[in-house]
Amino acid sequence: MSAKIRMNTEYRNKFYNRIKDVFEKEETQERQAFLQARESFNHLQKSTFDLAKQVVERSYPKEDVNTLRVFKKKYGDPCDVVAKDKCFYFAHNEDVDDEGESKETKSHFDFGLFGNLNGNEYSGQEDTEHFAHAYFREELKEKGCNPDIIAQQSGKDNNPHKTKHVDMCNKALGKGNTNHYSDSEHNSIGLAKDFNAPFYCDVIGTSHCRSRAIACTKDEYNIFLAWRSAKAKVVSTHQTWINSIMKQCDQLKIGLKAYRYLSEGIELASELGIKVDEAELIRTNSTGLTIYNPTNLANMIKGMKNKEQTREQKIYERMKYEKESVN
Repeated sequence: MSAKIRMNTEYRNKFYNRIKDVFEKEETQERQAFLQARESFNHLQKSTFDLAKQVVERSYPKEDVNTLRVFKKKYGDPCDVVAKDKCFYFAHNEDVDDEGESKETKSHFDFGLFGNLNGNEYSGQEDTEHFAHAYFREELKEKGCNPDIIAQQSGKDNNPHKTKHVDMCNKALGKGNTNHYSDSEHNSIGLAKDFNAPFYCDVIGTSHCRSRAIACTKDEYNIFLAWRSAKAKVVSTHQTWINSIMKQCDQLKIGLKAYRYLSEGIELASELGIKVDEAELIRTNSTGLTIYNPTNLANMIKGMKNKEQTREQKIYERMKYEKESVN
């Protein structure tokens, strides 16, 4: 039967989406590397923050924080110098310069979902968004978003297609105001807020990220660097995995475009170990609704005719059609 059916754009799209879905679910080395990187980051996130909290509380003891809060309650804004933060400048002085003098080594570490990956408080957003989308990839897919869009568009200029899907992902995650200075524990919602919630410390100061670097040892500093590298590895392994899928999909598009008959697409799927139901393929439209079997098609056509019907009859016919469409 399929040997007589000509391939068209709709059939090509069905084959492409079905096969691409299989590519994404295959247990490849690239996929496993990404999942492992994400799992490793999860383990490091909590333990590294526990260390960060210890370092912060050495500089800003709890008793001092509590005292300042008492003063704020008593005297108001002039004593408003305690805030919760999830990003910190950590610094150590154990390195030396060319003249043998000690020098300060410091960097910015942000434990938030959209925190930077390179130590620059004011770095661009794309790498931070890439991490957030990759971290919550499955949740975003369930919400109808494309969490792979940044990886898919890597190396390309910004464009409306990319912007649209990035914005959809950010909204689904509950990303807060992009103004860095307005960031607070109440700024994000949903998944982003839930992710950030456990990673706040009380810090004393009067400016964003407080007014000075927080002292730590070189060993502690290196632990913070290792944690941030693990966060960046989630992005790099995700990019590698998506690149491998895109290379396969590029070849898939070329092949499908050359096919003239439905049977060729079915043969391709079979060779790839993918089972395709020919009957289902033929009788479903691009949205997946089964409308081309005789009963459903007849009911749909009947519903298009101008007939005198009561409101109750119209409701009954519509409910009948929808029920049969599902079945």
